[in-house]
Amino acid sequence: MSQSVDQTKNIIYSERISSTKTEALFLALMIFFLLLFAWRLNAGSLNFFGVAFFGLFIVFLFYSLNYRTLVIHLTPDSLKLKFGIFLWTVPLDNVEVCQLDELPTLMKYGGAGIHFMTIRKRYRASFNFLEYPRVVIAFKNKVGPVRDISFSTCHPEEIIRLIQDRMDAYNPSLIKN
Repeated sequence: MSQSVDQTKNIIYSERISSTKTEALFLALMIFFLLLFAWRLNAGSLNFFGVAFFGLFIVFLFYSLNYRTLVIHLTPDSLKLKFGIFLWTVPLDNVEVCQLDELPTLMKYGGAGIHFMTIRKRYRASFNFLEYPRVVIAFKNKVGPVRDISFSTCHPEEIIRLIQDRMDAYNPSLIKN
């Protein structure tokens, strides 16, 4: 019990963000596929399409429940991103670069939730909502195939500054005199 209290005391930055647009999108898709499934069931023909519609309903039900809130916690040693049941921890001593994420338009608005994609020949995990700016972190050492992680935030400049401060603490030779 004291361990979780200690972790709470060490938090340098904390943010919880959600998106009514994303929630509305996932809810609309969930209802749409439920209605299509009901239509196929009512027609007395539970074929491939009926099963596919039900499967897509389940997927968007999960999205509606899981991708409601992104929680960001920055401690002196790590950045933790929690999206529903998914948690990603970035040790700050593995951060090579931290900056505002600038993506091509198509990639920027390519979806909400957790995505994996290749950007500039680097494999990236992305925890995002569509309407917020994103911060990207390049790793010194890959985590599996992942070389970068990006995440949405309402305060990108503050997070970048705090992570840069921690990077300077891990690399005192980089501090300019």
